[in-house]
Amino acid sequence: MANLFAPVDLDCSDFEQLEPLYQQLLDRDIDSLQTLEDWLADYSDFACVVSEYGSRRQIEHSCHTDDEAIEKRYLQFVGEIIPKIKPLDFACQKKMLACGHVDALAQTAPKYRQLVRQWETEVALYREENIPLQTQITQLTTQYGKLCGDMLVEFQGKQLTLQQLARFGEQTDRQVRQDAWELAASRRLQDRKAMDDVFDEMFALRAKMAQNADLADYRQYTWQAMERFDYTPEACLNFADAIEEVCVPRVVELDRQRQADLGVDSLRPWDLAVDPKGRSPLNPFDAQRPMDMVAGVGKIFEKVSPELAEQFSQLKPERNLDLGSRPGKRPGGYQSSLEQVRQPFIFMNAAGSHRDVETLLHEAGHAFHYMEACEEPLMFARHAPLEFCEVASMSMELIGCDYLDVFYDAADAARAKAQQFEGILRFFPWMATIDGFQQKLYTTQRTDAQTRTATWLEVYNRFSSGVVDWTGHEASHEARWHAQLHIFHYPFYYVEYGIAQLGALQIWQQFKQDPQTTLKNLRRAFALGGSRPLPELFDVAGIQFDFTVETLGPLIEAVQQELNTLS
Repeated sequence: MANLFAPVDLDCSDFEQLEPLYQQLLDRDIDSLQTLEDWLADYSDFACVVSEYGSRRQIEHSCHTDDEAIEKRYLQFVGEIIPKIKPLDFACQKKMLACGHVDALAQTAPKYRQLVRQWETEVALYREENIPLQTQITQLTTQYGKLCGDMLVEFQGKQLTLQQLARFGEQTDRQVRQDAWELAASRRLQDRKAMDDVFDEMFALRAKMAQNADLADYRQYTWQAMERFDYTPEACLNFADAIEEVCVPRVVELDRQRQADLGVDSLRPWDLAVDPKGRSPLNPFDAQRPMDMVAGVGKIFEKVSPELAEQFSQLKPERNLDLGSRPGKRPGGYQSSLEQVRQPFIFMNAAGSHRDVETLLHEAGHAFHYMEACEEPLMFARHAPLEFCEVASMSMELIGCDYLDVFYDAADAARAKAQQFEGILRFFPWMATIDGFQQKLYTTQRTDAQTRTATWLEVYNRFSSGVVDWTGHEASHEARWHAQLHIFHYPFYYVEYGIAQLGALQIWQQFKQDPQTTLKNLRRAFALGGSRPLPELFDVAGIQFDFTVETLGPLIEAVQQELNTLS
């Protein structure tokens, strides 16, 4: 799309080209409501260009962690450009808030009320001395990504990433599973100290940021930084209590049944991914042909909704997709928004498993959300709170699971669906573990590795079944959190998945009764982007914003009933 304010040939790696544009915005008079709206439109246009440049550098580095030139470009942006433009963005926010026309602006549209609330929070939290600390943290996350991207192993005569090796955890031959699991565990432990060192540095920097902002701890800092206006840390702890009451007993039953079905004396870590009834691994597509997965997911959306299918068909390799697992690629998956061209980009590490299909459905949900919201001219109003963003993605996983016959015969489609619903039951305790671990770490200032390990085991044991036997692999058990990249990259970003899963389960139930109305409401909520408060977005989608036991209990019972029909 044509730029209105920023030059079409703007080079965002050159601060000398960026600074004059900021200065134009800062020098401009805002003497009326109309000039304020015009000023915001120009600032938004400029922010789109800078945002997309940063997103493209991050995507490049995620896809090629072993490319020194790409890494240099990425680090130049995060290390040299971002620290220089953050004070200027702060100055722009302050200028708007102090212009004298904010109250009038807020009365013209809900999106402006949201924007004012968000910017007031960001200005109150801003400290110039935190900018270099944030830069250091970004550099440390790059180190973490490189450590993960470099984790390669030789197995059965092939060099594999750990994502590719994980497929062997589904093999019916228990010795093969054990060999693969132990090889992956050993490879991770090679970098245990390096991972701990990276986290130690991150932890200290984050504590300093909270201190600089005159806040009690980093949890309080993050709650404000993530603009969690509609729920408290205590509500998340209560959510965890509900999960312990409702979900953990069901996971105990699942693990005991798995042990009985496998006929083993003890359930070991390498027994958790295999089909307990001894069936061969699900094979939805050839790992070397990830576009076959794209074609299959496209067929699912054709059955769900012609409109969603059309949107999905617009996603093209290289322009919008990088899907296959390979050496030198960061683990995980995400959807990134390219604000200038207003297109989504999906990154993942497909290795030929059913989980890959679920992941593409998930990330497609994020893409649909953005494709609806990007019609909003003001970039600052396009992005919903993360809790609702994840409703978009998780809803697509659940809605799509009734159409898995595009990948499988009827028996395997039912089996894949059962695997997904069992995964939901297991997800909630894991979410509570990750969130609870971080809540304890950051509020009790537990910094040394030994104390941190004790904290991890304390929280893990609370939400685990206690059935899995880690004998002989205690070190891997202690360091299991290293593989959860959110802890390194996005601290405290995990409870959103739990809140959103409850919303998605409600969408799933409604879709079964009235597909057209459910999708109509959901897409209406998508199109609102970040222009409404979180509870209102849930309401427009036709679902409740609630994560107490009163909501969790019936939804988990519905999941269990669905699972019972598939067993």
